[in-house]
Amino acid sequence: MSKRYNSADFLSILKKHGITKLYHFTDRDNLDSIVTNGGLFSWADCEERSIVIPKPGGSNSSRILDVRNGLQHYVHLSFSPKHPMMFVAMNDGRISNPIILEIDINVILDETTKFSDRNSTKNGANVGDDIEAFKSIHFNSLKADTHFNLPPEEQMFFQAEILVKNHVPLSAIKNLASFGISLSKSAVRRASRIPYTAQISRQTPTAFIFLVDHSVSMKRMIKWQGEDITLSEAVARIVNNQINELVLRCIKADDVRNYYDIAVIGYGHEVTSGWNGHLEGRWFVSPQELRDNPFKTITVREEKRTRRGTVVKEVQKVQWVEADHTGNWTYLHNALDKAKELLSEWMKAHEGIVCYPPTIINITDGDYNGAEEDVVEFKANELKSMSTDDGNVIFFNIHVTPNNSESILFPAEVKDVGDSSLAKKLFNLSSLLPERYNSEIDSIKQTNGGQRYKAMGVNVDMATLVKIMDIGTPTNIRNV
Repeated sequence: MSKRYNSADFLSILKKHGITKLYHFTDRDNLDSIVTNGGLFSWADCEERSIVIPKPGGSNSSRILDVRNGLQHYVHLSFSPKHPMMFVAMNDGRISNPIILEIDINVILDETTKFSDRNSTKNGANVGDDIEAFKSIHFNSLKADTHFNLPPEEQMFFQAEILVKNHVPLSAIKNLASFGISLSKSAVRRASRIPYTAQISRQTPTAFIFLVDHSVSMKRMIKWQGEDITLSEAVARIVNNQINELVLRCIKADDVRNYYDIAVIGYGHEVTSGWNGHLEGRWFVSPQELRDNPFKTITVREEKRTRRGTVVKEVQKVQWVEADHTGNWTYLHNALDKAKELLSEWMKAHEGIVCYPPTIINITDGDYNGAEEDVVEFKANELKSMSTDDGNVIFFNIHVTPNNSESILFPAEVKDVGDSSLAKKLFNLSSLLPERYNSEIDSIKQTNGGQRYKAMGVNVDMATLVKIMDIGTPTNIRNV
């Protein structure tokens, strides 16, 4: 690296604005290529070196614009871990499980590095390699949490870029250890840990968040296990059953082992905690607290298989969550904000621990409202971009219906959802599942597609909801 003669001036500006690192988003599937090839290369350098990028973050149109502006040999870095183009790439399906690489700010001091006050491919961008180009960056705008928090005229400047010529070496990527990669003087090695394989234990717990639609349309009637009940009551019973199953998995002899934290978020016009009784108003609670604080017990009829066939028996079921269909609206965006708040605190408390990533399961009977589609997608993508050392947060979206409509389960591609506008929206909100879920999904779909699936279902009946909930609550528990 040829260092700038006036490096101190650049460092002074960075210090003034509290900037200690830069960022580059990519897909988790690209990590092996990055390590094998010794760092991040521009897309043009990758082509020249025959480096295959499994999931390129940039679009073909952005590459054309790079060539137009002579920037095809530069690696694009940002000042924010929430770069809007990451969410565009997620919406376009170019990346599915984003990770944020933290880059040493000293790459700025290379005299070949360029700076842009906005996305460098946009008309009007001020791109240069000297201190004046660096000073043209709107540093105060970079302090916003997201570009949505800025006035319209400033939003473009949230995408200011650092353009590094040809290559960012592995030594400049400062958070590789978070992904199971270690550097030594003699070699670079990828640790044996594969994403989404962490064992769930008391030392390495996970978390589950159930989002439950409380809008007025959930009062529609259905027949479930021989009873005529509201859709909200059927969903509440299934959520309670799943929570009870999670608690039972934690009981070893008379010991309750806290393998996970569980939250229930109800949403309509308002967002509320779903717990009742002694747990009312709480958010994350432990299996121990759930076992010790049941809200009530109800008697329901269930079909039981016997040697003589199927019989209906009355059984006792513990409940923590009540049915609710009083909401005038379906403000999913507010529920996503609460989930983000809870997970941010949970991630901080479990930082540096190899935990199976938290799972969010959203159950709704219709379209969301109260926020524009791109805002809701942005909030969902924020959640999906959160990660533990083992993988990204997994977001399921399940649309339930009292009708006998044809269901769409775990599509692999957006074309698989047909013309349903709701299905397309949920497709964009949902996670691309890791392959470990394939066998269970194939058993439901009665396929063996050999491809990864989106965590979603549309026009789902109650029996299928139970199956999806089972899939969405992994059982890789280690009895410690």
